[in-house]
Amino acid sequence: MKLTGYVSEFEQFLSQYKEEHPDMEAEQRRGWKIWWDHRQDPDAAAREKRDSVRTRPYYYS
Repeated sequence: MKLTGYVSEFEQFLSQYKEEHPDMEAEQRRGWKIWWDHRQDPDAAAREKRDSVRTRPYYYS
């Protein structure tokens, strides 16, 4: 059941913020693409796994 007449303070704030900063969503998408949407290279992943040094279970011994 959705109440159509009620708008929370947070929703009001977010709507106002989006109106004042219209480029915010595009900037978020750009940041997402920079940090998360990368093509995976299976050869590089296999090479990294093969070349890595195993971590000892206790660092201080």
